[in-house]
Amino acid sequence: MNACKILLTNDDGIYAPGIIELANALHGAGNEVTVVAPDRERSSVGHALTLNRPIRLWEADRGGYVPGVHLFSCDGTPSDCVVLGVETAAKETNLVISGINRGPNLGDDLTYSGTVSAAMEGLILGKGAIAVSLNCQRSDTVHHYPTAAGVVLRILEWLRCHELSKEVLLNINVPNLEKEKISGFEITRKGLRTYEGKVTQFRSPHGILSYWIAGRPEDEMKEGTDVYAVAHGKVSITPVHLDMTHFPSIERLRQDGLESLRL
Repeated sequence: MNACKILLTNDDGIYAPGIIELANALHGAGNEVTVVAPDRERSSVGHALTLNRPIRLWEADRGGYVPGVHLFSCDGTPSDCVVLGVETAAKETNLVISGINRGPNLGDDLTYSGTVSAAMEGLILGKGAIAVSLNCQRSDTVHHYPTAAGVVLRILEWLRCHELSKEVLLNINVPNLEKEKISGFEITRKGLRTYEGKVTQFRSPHGILSYWIAGRPEDEMKEGTDVYAVAHGKVSITPVHLDMTHFPSIERLRQDGLESLRL
């Protein structure tokens, strides 16, 4: 892959520090960068597309972006942003990058993630795709977005000599560390992340029963997984493909007679 024409999006909103850091770094490295990002935070919306109302796209104020980065905001989801970017604002895009997300997308989080889903939409539209997240908490006093931006630049250098499969995106998670403290890169598989206390029940001041879905993440620490790599200071790179078919089950289900059912 030579000089990239990059469509950059996220789910934290167009003025989130992660996307500004990455846009400026990509532009500084000589890439043509078009940002199409939500006008507000759209975290955990998954792969939602807005089909029940018109959505808007407009040129955005520069904010912290350097001159030369093309800026558009959208009142839809991250996946909406990718569709509008590829189809209208940046038709010559050859790579979709989603991020830098504030917080990780590890294990089963990627099924909820607006960040990863935006990269998936790029893949569906026939573009190369990368999702990148920083393993930080909102309570952290420092968020090392420059480290994550540097990781993306190194991977883009690699992509200039190596081509990704058209069916695969890279889900990248970066430890929230200074560059010098990163202990390497690791190709990983999706780990297991569950949430303890996922539903909290409470009553509003008016006595209305309500529920808050959140919970505390619990990771299964197995070597070779994304959660294990990041916990040990490594950048995790997980190749993700969209075909969710469990191929080993096809023949077994046939042998077990599932196709012989009759109504």
